[in-house]
Amino acid sequence: MKIGARIKNLRLKNNLTQEELAERTDVTKGFISQMERDISVPSMEVFFDVLEVLGTTPGEFFEEDKKQRIVYEAKDALFFEDNERGYQIQWLIPESAEKEMEPVLIELNEQGSMKKYPPSRSESFGYVLQGAIEVVLGTEKWKVETGNTFYFQANQEHQLRNSVDKKSKILLVVTHSYL
Repeated sequence: MKIGARIKNLRLKNNLTQEELAERTDVTKGFISQMERDISVPSMEVFFDVLEVLGTTPGEFFEEDKKQRIVYEAKDALFFEDNERGYQIQWLIPESAEKEMEPVLIELNEQGSMKKYPPSRSESFGYVLQGAIEVVLGTEKWKVETGNTFYFQANQEHQLRNSVDKKSKILLVVTHSYL
């Protein structure tokens, strides 16, 4: 059974970074990252420590949803802000890390940018709601303005950056396919 997406979802709900979770469970940030991507499997001791820090029990963690949820309210969204990079991200579906698609709303401040993401098998679709952004894929760059969309396979290092002197807003949907 793959547990990484559930752990990531719980970590985000608890407003913890990978580094904070790692510190509280005496493992490395890299191990938390690998565990969330189902690359590494924790020992039972580490797994129980992680669940305790995340405020859940093994029974609750493995409980299957009995009914599919269809409608999500604004209050259900998870929010993260990175002041250093100048962006805010809102996960519109709180358990989207457990799904095949992850829809997010991103606001990039003036000069703001997302981190550079490594190559993967994921696909990204975006719709620029406000402002304009620069999509960087490998060594190529594209400017995408309000009302326009972009779509790419993330098989190269990639990044989104604000390309105007005001806030930009993007609806982004990413699939969960890792190399």
